[in-house]
Amino acid sequence: MIFYQVWRFIAPGLYRHEKRIVIPFTLISTLFFLSGTAFGYFIVFPPAFKFLVGYNTAFLTSLPSVSEYFSLAIRLLIAFGLIFEMPVLMVFLAKAGLVSVSFLNRNRKYAILINFIIAAILTPTPDVVNQMMMGVPLIVLYEVSVLSVWFFGRQTFQGFDPKPEA
Repeated sequence: MIFYQVWRFIAPGLYRHEKRIVIPFTLISTLFFLSGTAFGYFIVFPPAFKFLVGYNTAFLTSLPSVSEYFSLAIRLLIAFGLIFEMPVLMVFLAKAGLVSVSFLNRNRKYAILINFIIAAILTPTPDVVNQMMMGVPLIVLYEVSVLSVWFFGRQTFQGFDPKPEA
């Protein structure tokens, strides 16, 4: 509903060719976000929750509250939803002329390092398994981003020239 209201506010100010760009980006980014949340919920959330309640001993039983459970779930779902937006963001940046396939290929080693730093920051538990469960998909998404930029990012936005001729 909120996105619909934002769209109703922005749409009258857009040209027809701009609307043709915004609608596919919106649909694809929604699909990627939902894919990320599904991946986070079905693949990553069970081991993360198991780690959270894994401190049980004979004398200590972990009983997380509902707010802790929802806090963990919401943080994981939003984090995975956002990281799955990487290919969409990279194509947008490529169309704006800010990144290229050669730039992404040249800086792959830095991207891998940054991806694991992001995974360490965004995962709610300090264990390496959950960080790997976010870091590895980030690397795969980076490679998908390189392919997406190669395939979709060759043309710039209509009416936008990042390198104007003198």
